[in-house]
This record gives sequence, structure tokens and C-alpha cells, in this order.
Amino acid sequence: MGKQAETARVTFSEIEEAFFFVNSAEMGMHSAVLHRPTGQVYFSSEMGDMDEISAADLDWDVCIDIPHKNELDLGRDLVFEFVAEHLPDDCERVDRIFRRRGAYGRFKDLLDAKGLMQRWYDFENQREEQALRRWCEENQIVLAG
Repeated sequence: MGKQAETARVTFSEIEEAFFFVNSAEMGMHSAVLHRPTGQVYFSSEMGDMDEISAADLDWDVCIDIPHKNELDLGRDLVFEFVAEHLPDDCERVDRIFRRRGAYGRFKDLLDAKGLMQRWYDFENQREEQALRRWCEENQIVLAG
């Protein structure tokens, strides 16, 4: 983003919906941009025929990309933060899990076996919301409501 433009008010749920869309696929497969002057969010997917971004005539100097969770350090780092807090005796095991493909599935199997699945989801949701609100603040996105 080049020049800073004032952002029309958007709700957190609009930003969160765009964030969930971006994160519903591997990084780079889905994207969403916020057009600051209008507060409108545009979506695009490499996996289908949705491309609102290219179809819109946008001034890119006043747009900002909605981040992927990896850009907010909410990937592997979040897992290890949770493990340190809730499964400290399994740190090495989780480290081995994340050295191979399919790690999240095996990690969730471990959580399920330990009865920690809901606690993980609550933790993950809380951290994602905190990080996304911080991102909005850092990028001077004023949230409505």
C-alpha cells in the first residue's frame, strides 16, 4: 500500500469473514483486499471462478490485503505456544510431528486422544481474534461498533 487513506468503518465480523476466507486454503490460494475509502472487501480464489478483485477497478494505493494467519505468526508458533502451556510433557513429540507432512492432522489426533480438542479450538480462536484486531489497529482500520 502506497499512500495512507482513511478507511471507511467496517465491522470486525467483515474483516474476520475475509480472514477466514483467506485462510480456508493454502497461503496464496485465496485472497481478499479491503478498499479503504469504501470499506468494501473484495475476494479472489485461485481454486475457482471467483475474482472480484480483478473485476473491480481499484486504486491499489488505497487497498490493503487481508493477511493469511502465517503472516500473523498464527501457524506453527501458535501450536507450540499451546503445547508449552497445555502439553509440556509432549513438546518433543509435537516437534517430531511437525517435521513431516500432515502434521496438523496428527497434532489434532493427539489433542483428541488427550481430550484437549475444544481447548485448542478456543485457544486458537482467541489468539486469531487478538492478532487480527492488532493487525487492524496497526493498519489504522477503524472498526464499527
